Amino acid sequence: MDERRPRLALQAVLPADLAAACGIDLTDARRIVSLAHRLGELPARAPATVRRAALDAARAVGEVRTLALAERRASAEDPFVKYAFRLEDGATVESVRIPLERPGRYSACVSSQVGCALACAFCATGRMGLTRNLEAWEIVEQVRLIRQDLGATVGGGARVHGVLFQGMGEPLANADRVIQAIRVLSEPSAQAIDMRNITVCTAGLPSGIRRLAAEVPGVRLGLSLGSVRPGRRRQLMPIDGAHPLEEVLAAAGEHARATGHAPMWAYTLLADQNDTDEDAASLAALARGFAAQHGISPRLSLIPYNAIGASDAPLPSPGGAEGRRAAEERIAAADPFVRSPRLAAFRAVLAAAGVGSIVRYSGGGDVGAACGQLARSQAQVEAQRSGGRGASSRSRAAPDAAVGAPSTPPRPV
Repeated sequence: MDERRPRLALQAVLPADLAAACGIDLTDARRIVSLAHRLGELPARAPATVRRAALDAARAVGEVRTLALAERRASAEDPFVKYAFRLEDGATVESVRIPLERPGRYSACVSSQVGCALACAFCATGRMGLTRNLEAWEIVEQVRLIRQDLGATVGGGARVHGVLFQGMGEPLANADRVIQAIRVLSEPSAQAIDMRNITVCTAGLPSGIRRLAAEVPGVRLGLSLGSVRPGRRRQLMPIDGAHPLEEVLAAAGEHARATGHAPMWAYTLLADQNDTDEDAASLAALARGFAAQHGISPRLSLIPYNAIGASDAPLPSPGGAEGRRAAEERIAAADPFVRSPRLAAFRAVLAAAGVGSIVRYSGGGDVGAACGQLARSQAQVEAQRSGGRGASSRSRAAPDAAVGAPSTPPRPV
């Protein structure tokens, strides 16, 4: 083997590609991929179901790489769990385990980048800037490790039923690796997750939306709107300057017609920013117009804003009510936005216009796992590893972390 050629990450390769790479039978390739996903390694000795020569050939061209668990924080309020995974280069990303309404089923909200370049004002990750894209194996491994943790902590047939590309980063700015990860996640011999239970959420990259429709049409699409007023949307989401909402919705319409999937429109309500009756009426008109033009009504998901605080503000610790209140007060004082008190009134305007909506339940706020909160630096991880609990040890969780999560708090597991 050419030593200069990079080794395959076996948990991010499809069986057909593995078979071609090392000249083995497709059946053996499927079984080796299954071993990589079930065990997180290749066994030293070939099991009875795999020929030793095939396993040796796979080992010669590839390896099973993994992420280090830097932190695991389970919410005391609901069954959400947040994970911080340390990458091989020392950077850290966060993922969230989300309980679904049906007991034993969970979604994994995963990151696709270290940080994000799009700088959405109401998202903690947007304050980080972009460090790099994740590789396909780093995306897949988040799901595999969450699945492994489910088996160890919940058991009883609990499984990862769906995946949300709604953690750190803009998935469609890393489309090649995200699409490869989706193919592997849905591969029966890998994670075997139905593509219809995979949602890719974007701030609005039309070319990426079209690629999803063409290359992984089973996947569902989520759009973060921010506002439907162009000037305000641009203030909240700078990407609107490069790709105005009209352009994004045109691509979303093409996706809907090609796939038959209604897009999810995520709308985070911010007091005095995008929560007036006029905002609601404009949103309703846009939804009706989309349905008339494309024949599919979007699903409106209203998200109560979760504080993201200043970049050096610690999240409340799960222990100690007094200390937690003090931390929450510091975050609130530094936060750029306030949760809107007009949720019910906003929904009433939508309903009066004939447009339905759901309120997304955003859980895990006590451990920074609520919508919009995920952002983390290596300095914070190092502070926690050394026992620090000051400002640099803050951890946050996933932007829009719960597409498909229940609109009321789930039952504790």
